[in-house]
Amino acid sequence: MTQTIAPRVRTLVLLLLAAACALLAGAGPASAHAAVTGSDPGQGAVVQEAPARISLTFSEQVALSDDSLRVLDPDGKRVDTAEPSNVSGTTYAVPLKPGLPDGTYTVAYQVVSADSHPVAGAYTFSIGAPSKTSATVSQQATDDGVVGWLYGFGRYVSYAGFIVMAGGAAFVLACWRRGSGVRPVQRFVVSGWLALTAATLALLLLRGSYTGSGKVADIVDLSLLGQVLETKTGAALVSRLLLLAAAALFISVLFGAYARPSPTTTLNDGAARRQPDSSEDAQEKRDLTFGLAVGGVVVAAGLAASWAMSEHASVGLQAGISMPVDVIHLLAVAAWLGGLGALLVALYRAPADAPVDASAVRRFSRVAFGSVLALIATGTYQSWRQLGSWSAFTDTRYGQLLLAKIALVVVLAGVAWISRRWTGRLVEAVPASAEREKERVGAGADASGGAVADSSGDDSTGTNTDHDADEQPVPKPDDTEPADTEPADAERAAQLARQQAARDTARQKRLRDADPNRFGLRRSVLAEAGIAVVLLAVTTVLTQTEPGRTEQEAKAAASSSASASADAGSSGALTLNMPFDTGGEDGKGVVTVDLDPARVGDNEMHVYVERPNGRAFDIPEVKVDFTLKAKDIGPLPVVPDHIATGHWSANGVQIPMAGDWQVDVTVRTSDIDEVTVSKNAQIG
Repeated sequence: MTQTIAPRVRTLVLLLLAAACALLAGAGPASAHAAVTGSDPGQGAVVQEAPARISLTFSEQVALSDDSLRVLDPDGKRVDTAEPSNVSGTTYAVPLKPGLPDGTYTVAYQVVSADSHPVAGAYTFSIGAPSKTSATVSQQATDDGVVGWLYGFGRYVSYAGFIVMAGGAAFVLACWRRGSGVRPVQRFVVSGWLALTAATLALLLLRGSYTGSGKVADIVDLSLLGQVLETKTGAALVSRLLLLAAAALFISVLFGAYARPSPTTTLNDGAARRQPDSSEDAQEKRDLTFGLAVGGVVVAAGLAASWAMSEHASVGLQAGISMPVDVIHLLAVAAWLGGLGALLVALYRAPADAPVDASAVRRFSRVAFGSVLALIATGTYQSWRQLGSWSAFTDTRYGQLLLAKIALVVVLAGVAWISRRWTGRLVEAVPASAEREKERVGAGADASGGAVADSSGDDSTGTNTDHDADEQPVPKPDDTEPADTEPADAERAAQLARQQAARDTARQKRLRDADPNRFGLRRSVLAEAGIAVVLLAVTTVLTQTEPGRTEQEAKAAASSSASASADAGSSGALTLNMPFDTGGEDGKGVVTVDLDPARVGDNEMHVYVERPNGRAFDIPEVKVDFTLKAKDIGPLPVVPDHIATGHWSANGVQIPMAGDWQVDVTVRTSDIDEVTVSKNAQIG
């Protein structure tokens, strides 16, 4: 039965891993965790005199480099004169050359938010009057390309490695101490350590390119690596490597001295028997267990803190409380999911002579239940902290991902409840099975004094062993040798003892695999592990997504700024926001038309195209028509010029008379996907 189950297990696990990777790949670019909440001059503004500097205000503190803020003239040449600096709070500025001529200027920014994620964007303003510009800014953020994908995958592997290593070791110490000597469990925990170490080294190399140019060639730039080591994220990664060295020592003791079996003695019949531990040995074992437990918790908490000190938990509201709560959250995840993986390995791969027992499964069930309670408490707090309102659950990408994570946790808890039921049945079945085995062994000994097969191939239980691939037949003594005499030499006796041990092991394995309770537990634990793989993928994407509270604050600031511009009385500017959906891939967004001064005669028009999350993006074509149906005028077509990413502009737009004008905007997102959206407005 095991031979048929194992390939299915491997296939299912590979499929689940592929699904998780597909989820990561299809998650889209990671949203910035700091947002621009203001600028001076503002986006699309027209100022009469050249400003002495450009300033940007973010929703949180950001890290700057020499080229974090760049200002380009209409010819694409830089006009900023010094490195950007922090002028107050979360406002950063860069000085400009004096006496700049009239025209449209492009402001490009690329910074790193306080929770370690890159933030990039661009906008335009004009001096005197808008003009055409040849300035170009890359439309691809540094986290959108190959380097961004590799960095996201590295984060996933690092989380998975930590969970496997910490959770697997906790399972051995707290639930199944005998598992410290089981090779498959040892390989499981060591693979987690290797994965976390390799991922941490990869993240260190990728970090400079990830927050900078986004080029693959910059991964091996040692100068960038030196800069990374001076940042908060670099310090966290280096601390993680140092703690992994301590974890290696912990693992070596756990699977070395701690797993060393008790001394054995050889009896007269040639069989080996384990000697009972003396009181001194037992006390030494307890002391070692206590030391490993304390040291393991300290190392695991330190590793968890390397994430908490450099990501979401370290910035924003109540950071002093959030970081220890995040550490507890990560430890609970590792104890539950990592222990689940170790249990799965033990159920499928543990040798027949050392199967995972019902008491170990029962202990893990209690550990998992406590971990779930800790996850609920810490997750509720972090959700409140990152969202701030109920509407953020549905109105922000972070909230939507969090809902998906909650749904997966609920499903996982339901499957875990099924596993608890199978555990209860397994515990109830163990005493009866042990009694039956004891009676069977006693009956076999009375009948023949051993379990050596007769000439028909049947053992003392009446089971035909010739067709059992896991058992080896025990050769009979020579025909010339009397059946009631001992083998002539010790080598022959040892061979018979080994073959008998192999038969006993095969029989135990067959009985174990035939147990319906154990088989049911295997299936439910395998289902839990599959859901856990997808849950980990969603969690990784969630840690790379802009928190809902930040996203809503940025939207509110942008709306307030737009309202202030629209209500500026003297200008009479008109702003129209129109959502669109062309029906094709990436066909949803919002088109905004600004008309200034929205009066009869010449007007300046700006058109902005943004994704639903507020991020500017380019489309192949955008056209605007003005129609005054009451006077049968129009449509008057206007084809604006492309200025920057998601920004088009047109000067000298003529409005011949005042009235209720219909403004039609045609948006084309591909060769075949386009739509026209309309809105009426009083102009003049």
